[in-house]
Amino acid sequence: MSINLNMLETEQVNPNSQNIDVMDTIDILHVINEEDQTVALSVKKVLPKVAELVDRIHVRMMKGGRVIYIGAGTSGRLGVLDASECPPTYGVDPSLIQGLIAGGFGALLKAQEGAEDDTELAKGDLQKAGLTTDDTVIGLAASGRTPYVIGGLDYANSIGALTGAISCVHNAKISEHADTKIEAIVGPEVITGSTRMKAGTAQKMILNMISTSLMIKYGKVYKNLMVDVQPTNEKLVERAKHIIMSSSKCSYEEALRYLEQSGGKVKIAICMAITHLPKENCGIILKNANGNISKAIRSLKQHSEKEQ
Repeated sequence: MSINLNMLETEQVNPNSQNIDVMDTIDILHVINEEDQTVALSVKKVLPKVAELVDRIHVRMMKGGRVIYIGAGTSGRLGVLDASECPPTYGVDPSLIQGLIAGGFGALLKAQEGAEDDTELAKGDLQKAGLTTDDTVIGLAASGRTPYVIGGLDYANSIGALTGAISCVHNAKISEHADTKIEAIVGPEVITGSTRMKAGTAQKMILNMISTSLMIKYGKVYKNLMVDVQPTNEKLVERAKHIIMSSSKCSYEEALRYLEQSGGKVKIAICMAITHLPKENCGIILKNANGNISKAIRSLKQHSEKEQ
């Protein structure tokens, strides 16, 4: 794919950092920090598009659809990172939100030269993932022109999956291949073309918003608590206890007991703490709420208040 990189915002020379190579350390850091502060404002401008994509994904997710991020280099790594954080944080199956990177998982540690230029590679990766019409494919490319991403979006469109594109340039090429386009224009990087910096930060912020919003709408959050956290280490066990306490107003000792009795299932433990019902009954209550812990807890609390 022929393209004049000099025309892209991500490849322009930043006048604020042209003399960075002769600056003192503190001045280098000030320049980087000042440039970073502009990223959140750039992301703010695209929030309506992010909301559009989240709402469209949610409809499909409630029918069993998944989210698959695709990208190369930094963009691909950010997609894999965001996807990998969802299971321990929200207790979802690893297949619900996935990340694919050009060149495979080896590319997470070492650049796979040439992989991002293969338009057919993503098609094969998505076929291996069993892409369906209920799924969503989100293409990530700071420059907005990565062939791997374009090929993946085209394949997703061809089978009727929902598609989204996240880039950091105006009129991105990948935007032409997606149902919803998100173009967060962060401007020239401190180090020319180093899109792991501001562009990477913008993409990370947007991915945080997408996955977090989806998990909230999916019923994995009560108030602002991660009530489906997986207590797989000492820190997370302590967090689980405090979540149970905050959700039910029980004591620390009671939270520990309910967590143990529930088999480490925080949602079940919260239900037990609120209703004083056994584990089996609470499992049924949550199942009847379609796994939406927020709805289940609020319903349980209303029922408890009526009985008092």
